[in-house]
Amino acid sequence: MSSIEAHDSRGSASAPHIGVLPSGPLNSIADVEGVSVGHCTLAEGAIQTGVSVIHPHPGDPFIDKVPAAASVINGFGKSVGLVQVEELGTLETPIALTNTFGVAAVAQAQIRAAIRADSRIGRAWPTVNPLVFECNDGYLNDLQALAIGEQHFNDACAAASTMVASGSLGAGRGMSCFDLKGGIGTASRVVEAAGRDYTVGALVLANFGRLPMLVIDGHPVGRMLAERAANVKDAKDAAAANSHSAAQTAKPEQGSIIMIVSTDAPLDARQLKRLSLRAAAGLARTGSVYGHGSGDIALAFSTAYTVPHLAEYIELPPLLADQHMDPLFRACADSVEQAILDALWSAQSVTGRDGHRRLSLRESVPDLAQLLKHTS
Repeated sequence: MSSIEAHDSRGSASAPHIGVLPSGPLNSIADVEGVSVGHCTLAEGAIQTGVSVIHPHPGDPFIDKVPAAASVINGFGKSVGLVQVEELGTLETPIALTNTFGVAAVAQAQIRAAIRADSRIGRAWPTVNPLVFECNDGYLNDLQALAIGEQHFNDACAAASTMVASGSLGAGRGMSCFDLKGGIGTASRVVEAAGRDYTVGALVLANFGRLPMLVIDGHPVGRMLAERAANVKDAKDAAAANSHSAAQTAKPEQGSIIMIVSTDAPLDARQLKRLSLRAAAGLARTGSVYGHGSGDIALAFSTAYTVPHLAEYIELPPLLADQHMDPLFRACADSVEQAILDALWSAQSVTGRDGHRRLSLRESVPDLAQLLKHTS
């Protein structure tokens, strides 16, 4: 991988399917029509980081906003833009993901991009609300280098595609998950509600958890791996066990996860708030307890309609009644759980700052398929 690289294609790795609901054809957030994702990755020496961008539709999100809402499950985070989303219930920029110290640079890049699209912003028109989420990739990445700049956001935007790549790339390049290599993951589910089919898609930036906590499709894989590591005898196996960070078992859960949920179901901001909260169910199934030092945030948006910036009145389509939202809740939980597994399954091992290394799940546990089979 080059030191700076944009990505627009999905990796070939495929994780076990979670639950019984069918996925969309891409099994990604881009199964919701109009949604696209782009990544820009920085991977050279101590710099292991990047930017990922989610576009809710192909047009200008400031001119044609989409309804949205967020749930802060645990607020140990430094995101930008959530206050206005909570107040107005809309998105007006692409959703950006990056590292903790890159938030300011990416927010400024979002502002500049919006001004380039329309110079009335901040003058004749109100200011734009940049929306940037972050996780701390400081174990693998030198945060103090402040490597993220405006061009990286622009490159991620330019790489946007419906073929969504996942794993150790974009904002996920330096992220860790359950003491293994984490990163970007995505998935989707299709459900029927009130007689119509709807799609729910998820994209996560996974950077949380301790190995013994890891649960894969209901199986206590992390606990089994930790027990295996504790029982190794010879020095070679002991070194491999250390790669699982088994010695850190007693440490509290730290890190973060950002969960972005999209749907084509016609929901308003209040209903999207309810949908976003169900992302926590998918997160919990993987073993997370939303630790004190973990920033766990979910945002949900709908592509069923837009909110025109210049409108005097807004025409809404018939909204799905609350009593028919249960299938969407289930799809949200399943797609988030699947996306977390996709991040682990698709990740490649990475060596970064001060020689720190995170092994991928599949390299670290080459007999994972057999292990899952034995626990079934």
